[in-house]
Amino acid sequence: MDTTQDDIPASQRASQIEYAIRDVVVPAMQLESQGHEILKLNIGDPIAYPGLPTPPHMIEAFKDSLSRGETGYSPSYGLPALRKAIAKDERDKGWNCSEDDVYVCHGVTEALQIIFAAVLEPGMKVLAPGPHYPPYMAYPQMYGGETVEYRLKSDDGWKIDFDDIESKMDESVRLLVIINPNNPTGNVVNSEEIDRLISIAEKWPNCMVVADEIYDGLDFTNNQLSTASRSNSVPVFTLNGVSKVYYAPGWRIGYMALHDPMQRMDAVRDAIERLLRSRLCASTPAQMGYHSGLVESREWMKAYSEKVIAQRDLCLKRISEIDGLEVEAPGGAFYMFVRLTDPHWAVDDKQFVLDLLHQEHVLVVHGSGFSEEMGKGHFRLVYLANEDVLNEAFDRIDRFLSNSR
Repeated sequence: MDTTQDDIPASQRASQIEYAIRDVVVPAMQLESQGHEILKLNIGDPIAYPGLPTPPHMIEAFKDSLSRGETGYSPSYGLPALRKAIAKDERDKGWNCSEDDVYVCHGVTEALQIIFAAVLEPGMKVLAPGPHYPPYMAYPQMYGGETVEYRLKSDDGWKIDFDDIESKMDESVRLLVIINPNNPTGNVVNSEEIDRLISIAEKWPNCMVVADEIYDGLDFTNNQLSTASRSNSVPVFTLNGVSKVYYAPGWRIGYMALHDPMQRMDAVRDAIERLLRSRLCASTPAQMGYHSGLVESREWMKAYSEKVIAQRDLCLKRISEIDGLEVEAPGGAFYMFVRLTDPHWAVDDKQFVLDLLHQEHVLVVHGSGFSEEMGKGHFRLVYLANEDVLNEAFDRIDRFLSNSR
């Protein structure tokens, strides 16, 4: 008897998901298994780089929570003390947030999944910036939705192309996304741009704004501000958490805060709460660690930011000296979206990344992984590594470009 059988099929929705930031790690791991040391500038995990540890008082709060035996389930919407602290933090940013508006999640990625599940039906659209953080493209399709990209201007500091947004808005757009500061470009959106974005959304009664502000404390322009604080009419989902500004990504604690100035989100809020209850809760002791970060002194952030800015400036200098590279100076976060001006590589950024990895053992992420159309011809690097590592990486990139001409 023939016992051969075909593989059991996986769902189409899962088989089509790509996550460029981690997908490039697979060939890097193969090289590491062969004994090669890789200079990794690919992943936005501040803990992966020396000199930027999670603050000790937050770790102590996490440990104290464990010592008190707080290892059971927390309320599905988050610990009351943490929701209260988050609400105060959002009020300090300029809008009337109450603790009942705050929902604690397993990071911003889970918050996005909850929002998409609560809002989207087949045929509905999410309008997100291109280039963008990959889950904005991957997740909506899981709930029958579609992501449409609006353009960021690659030759003008990655500013929002509002004409492009206007041309793509229609009644099927339920969510208009702003990532501020932006991942992967580092662009910071100012108050005038936020106001214009809100005025566009205002024309479409069922459109809500998703404001991803996870990098808000890493703004070097002093122009970043809360999107919710600028809206008197359009509903806004504010997204933030412990991962980037508080340097604790592995804790997986983020939140969404609902700004509903016209009191039109009762059905959406009910759907969100049902979904949150069905998945139980976020980590209890990790929530206490984040709580400590919010309520205790943030003076430590100044030294961290100074280190990040110094490394950003080093990268800008090195890139300006390398033939074949250009970059728009980022105003926030800890990424650079570098343009490949060498004609050979400008048309195949993914092959550039793979060849650079195999020949020089430097790992970055191809720009087309952040938008097939609007990210092509670029690569993203994380500038959190120490200066000696960054200098070595740029030496290798320069050598690679010279040898490939």
